[in-house]
Amino acid sequence: MKRLLTSVALAALLAACASSPPGQFAYTAPAQQPEGSSGFSPKPGWATTKFAVAAANPLATDAGYQVLKAGGSAIDAAIAVQMVLTLVEPQSSGIGGGAFLLHFNGSAVEAFDGRETAPAAANENLFLGPDGKPIPFYDGVVGGRSVGTPGTVRMLELAHRQYGKLPWAQLFAPAIAMADNGFKVSPRLATLLKDEKYLKADATAAAYFYKPDGTPVEAGTTLRNPALAEVLRQIAGKGSNALLGGAIGQAIVTKVQGHATNPGRLAMSDLAGYQAKKRDPICSDYSVKTQAYRLCGMPPPSSGAIAVGQILGILNNTPAASLALVTGMGGVPGTTGPTPSADWLHLYTEASRLAFADRGQYLGDPDFVQPPGGSWMSLLDPGYLSERAKLIQPTGPSMKTAKPGVPGAVKTAYAPMPDQIEHGTSHISIVDSFGHALAMTTTIEDQFGSRLMTDGGTGKAGGFLLNNELTDFSFAPTDAEGKPVANRVQAGKRPRSSMAPTLVFDKASGQLVMSGGSPGGALIIHFTAKTLYGVLNWGLLPQQAIDLPNFASLNGPTLLEEKRFAPATVEALRARGAEVREQAMTSGLQAITRGQAHGMPLWLGGADPRREGLVMGD
Repeated sequence: MKRLLTSVALAALLAACASSPPGQFAYTAPAQQPEGSSGFSPKPGWATTKFAVAAANPLATDAGYQVLKAGGSAIDAAIAVQMVLTLVEPQSSGIGGGAFLLHFNGSAVEAFDGRETAPAAANENLFLGPDGKPIPFYDGVVGGRSVGTPGTVRMLELAHRQYGKLPWAQLFAPAIAMADNGFKVSPRLATLLKDEKYLKADATAAAYFYKPDGTPVEAGTTLRNPALAEVLRQIAGKGSNALLGGAIGQAIVTKVQGHATNPGRLAMSDLAGYQAKKRDPICSDYSVKTQAYRLCGMPPPSSGAIAVGQILGILNNTPAASLALVTGMGGVPGTTGPTPSADWLHLYTEASRLAFADRGQYLGDPDFVQPPGGSWMSLLDPGYLSERAKLIQPTGPSMKTAKPGVPGAVKTAYAPMPDQIEHGTSHISIVDSFGHALAMTTTIEDQFGSRLMTDGGTGKAGGFLLNNELTDFSFAPTDAEGKPVANRVQAGKRPRSSMAPTLVFDKASGQLVMSGGSPGGALIIHFTAKTLYGVLNWGLLPQQAIDLPNFASLNGPTLLEEKRFAPATVEALRARGAEVREQAMTSGLQAITRGQAHGMPLWLGGADPRREGLVMGD
């Protein structure tokens, strides 16, 4: 099957190089709806020659594939993928949330910001209780208080106006067809529903996701969503104004403001006034021996590109490059496979502590927060990263908790943001046959967002979930001394994000080398950095890099993916003074890299074995 070629099927792949001419897109539902495990299901890796799409659910990937096959652009495919994800992976992203999209048009990189905004009626006390102290996290999440102005659809509309090749309305056909005719509930969605505590309290969500006896729908159940189908038809016909105005917009506002115990402040004027933004990407140099790369990502309000760039830049000033992977427990759980050594993990987690200290101190919406030294690039200045690296002792002990540095000439007056939970998201990577590529990370924040589902005023069953993105702001607006936190709530502000969609280029030629990213809250930064390091430094195929065990530090304990590291590795890190916690670290990485076989170019794709994604292409 041409669209599911593995990296070993090169002969068949290389024989299938003829391009399909652009034409009218007509979606065909797959005869079978493949589903992956929600546990750890090994993936083969994929190779294609003309184009490729990687997404978190097979049905979404297939929709993007069919768009590319019909002559659509990467942007066209991303729209089709996102609309299907709204239906089949509602717990992670959708039209009720926001997204960051990094796009390469063949000559330049552009950053499209579709991050949600705080309502005009919100202020820095949004998540404070009557006693003036931050409320418990999930008291803020569940209900209308946490809902920001959705930005994904308007952002995709902005990108499509520039780079769409197929008509906007046609790109909604796959999701509308599936919503009308039904899709099979995936194992991951079913598993998450079993563990979900809050969703059933919403009557619309309860009627859709749960059976009359109160138990959640099971994997393999055919689920239809006529309300979402109608909403998507309206957006297909009228654009983002249909979502952010009229009956659908009013239904969103009514749902948010009408929550019985935790109403929100979102208003119709917030929806109508929302603007997606084009920003300059954050790009920094990264060298591996004699090879120079250019890493590009989203600027603030995303912290992803800066944190990833800091971690890798600091590592380049340590002995990390001399440390190879070792044989250990890093393969499929219960088997052996390559894994980073304790020496390398010590250096990585120390660099992470330094990066996350800066992240907590400086990062926020650039329309509200001034960068240190007048430029966000001060945080990626080679001299600054070299100085930060001097704080790491290669043989230990661990610094355990790092303090922020002083980049640039001016010290900020902001207070560090307290530790706070982050969740959610989905990632899409696409390369098309026109020389364009994108990396898009998309989210409703927590699992099932605010747990509010609206039928968009259709009166039909189903609908879509609303985000809880405002809980990405600091609940505490100031520190004990009254110094403001950069990422505090302010009217119209976009909350800081960890999303890290990344495009990598050969610095000398400007040729695209890689597109990648992941869901996973604050751990997105580490999942992405791991994959970049695996491909660029260790020479791994994207699937091999994704398969590596996960690891992190958020400027506290060293976090290791449970049952993936040898006991000797764990003890070696503890011997350096680190507090080590082994836990589930469910990344959802997607990556596509440039390769070559028999003198012909290839796209090599990988999808995370911890989730249900796959790669398709010709």
